[in-house]
Amino acid sequence: MGSSLTHLALHVRDLEACVDFYRSYCGMRVTHDRPTDDAGKRIVWMAEPGREHEFVFVLLPGGPGREQSDRDFSHLGFALESREAVDAIAERGRRAGCLVWEPRQEPYPVGYYCGLRDPDGNFVEFSYGQPLGPGAEDEAAEKRGGA
Repeated sequence: MGSSLTHLALHVRDLEACVDFYRSYCGMRVTHDRPTDDAGKRIVWMAEPGREHEFVFVLLPGGPGREQSDRDFSHLGFALESREAVDAIAERGRRAGCLVWEPRQEPYPVGYYCGLRDPDGNFVEFSYGQPLGPGAEDEAAEKRGGA
């Protein structure tokens, strides 16, 4: 019997700020919101529209926060529909003070990407042209000598 990756749970310092970040920058929405046993605290599930039954982020309150160093490339990855969309996210992140990786092009399979720091300190990559998500078909055709 196989397994499927269904969720990633993040224990975050500021639940509301993280919900706002993933809603605003990643287009995710709250799909489940329930109180915990602690007064006033809640657990939030977020997913991309249409993928609510495939993969969710579970945001848990009361985490210690993360102090990720610039040389730690652990990250969450989101594919975007174009290079221009990557540039737009980078500019929003720059204005908000959370851009950590300027947009850059790397050899296949990395593609074009930038990175932001979420309110809890996690790096979040936004890419175009990787072999996953939007742009994957275009990149594969180019590697085959098409398009």
